[in-house]
Amino acid sequence: MRDLLSTLTGDVTGPDDPGWDAARQAWNLVADQRPAAVVHAESAEDVAATVAYARRAGLRVAVQGTGHGAPAMAPLDGTVLLRTSRMTDVTVDPAAGTAWVQAGATWHDVVGPAAEHGLAALHGSSGTVGVAGYSLGGGLGWLARSEGLAANAILALDVVTADGKARRVDAEHEPELFWALRGGGGAHAIVTALQLRLVPLREAFAGQLLWPMAQAAEVVQAYRAWTADLPETVTSTVKLVRYPPLPDVPEPLRGGAFAAITLVAVGDVTRGDDLVAPLRAVGPPLLDTLAVVPAAQLAHIAGDPPGPLPGLGGDGILLGPLDEAAIAAYVALAGPDAPVPLIHLELRHLGGALARGHAEHGALDRLEGEFLLYGVGVPVTPEVGAAVLATLDGARERMAPYAASSPPRSLLSFDERSPGIRASFPADVADRLVRVKATYDPDGLLVGNHVVA
Repeated sequence: MRDLLSTLTGDVTGPDDPGWDAARQAWNLVADQRPAAVVHAESAEDVAATVAYARRAGLRVAVQGTGHGAPAMAPLDGTVLLRTSRMTDVTVDPAAGTAWVQAGATWHDVVGPAAEHGLAALHGSSGTVGVAGYSLGGGLGWLARSEGLAANAILALDVVTADGKARRVDAEHEPELFWALRGGGGAHAIVTALQLRLVPLREAFAGQLLWPMAQAAEVVQAYRAWTADLPETVTSTVKLVRYPPLPDVPEPLRGGAFAAITLVAVGDVTRGDDLVAPLRAVGPPLLDTLAVVPAAQLAHIAGDPPGPLPGLGGDGILLGPLDEAAIAAYVALAGPDAPVPLIHLELRHLGGALARGHAEHGALDRLEGEFLLYGVGVPVTPEVGAAVLATLDGARERMAPYAASSPPRSLLSFDERSPGIRASFPADVADRLVRVKATYDPDGLLVGNHVVA
């Protein structure tokens, strides 16, 4: 690796070097990554040099920013793990309403600078997630029903392709690659920076309502009725959640089981209390944090853990309309009478802008269905890990009759159980993604979280 190191601004860590375990660790501690080496890139030139070296050495290259989605990645034998986490520059253009974001930036790096100009990004529930991986895989965030998927807010990308060339990719330059990278995952090229469309937003009505798990059936039924005619300005989720007895969990929640609704409403925030009145009518919540908040605070309202943790997740199955039987099935899976080993099982409300396709969109044009089902558990022991996986399989099987398509499809960025693209796309879209992969990476040099084959 010495000849590679001599060409880098960054550095290389090998299995025999100090700091090896820290270098190979992903945010999701379930992933025991064992690559041939880890490169800490500091520039697009470092990325190109790593690709050129790997090709000469007969190795592959896997790219990773934070590693939230690392469990879906194939084993990294014979692979250089290219970490972009030092590439975090962000430049906001308030006049254009856009941001240039380097590939290693997290959403925390974006929301603050954007908020200074009254702008917001289409980020998800956690500010610790990497912008690139989240956006390339689709990006289902708090503004999704009004603004759509983050993948389709990508205006341009700087990439290094498998031949080692740096390219600008947009609607006019490499249009097929531009299409594939917007929602098709990151296996077609290595993204070094993205230009993103921002949206004008200074504040929102947002927060969480929390009831005892004993009220789960009542809460979820009320949520189903409430979402039936919501304006597109509201994006929300309902969770049946069991907080672990860990020090990082606040004392009122630690070790408890709850039914939780989290929501973001934009537009006329003065009408927020009227909007959620049907939910509060279920009964006095144990916790009610709903309020008008600055847009930058939306990256925190879900209370996602800030630091690395082990987690086994589901496959993000897309569901159609949910009748009373479907709601009863969901509550039976994770409600008060279900001794499940999951942290949570959630339903995310879809529709609105998510359901509308457009000729200018990328590979993930739209989301069919009205809800997304996703669960996650912490494998504190191998036995608990096996129970988590069995529970997630059971949840998919139980809810499959309510899927939005046949066979059921999943959202790529939520799918940790079947890490191939065909579980997430119609056959014609998957075939096109394979053709783009064959054009830009015919030897399969680049490894993504999901196999394109």
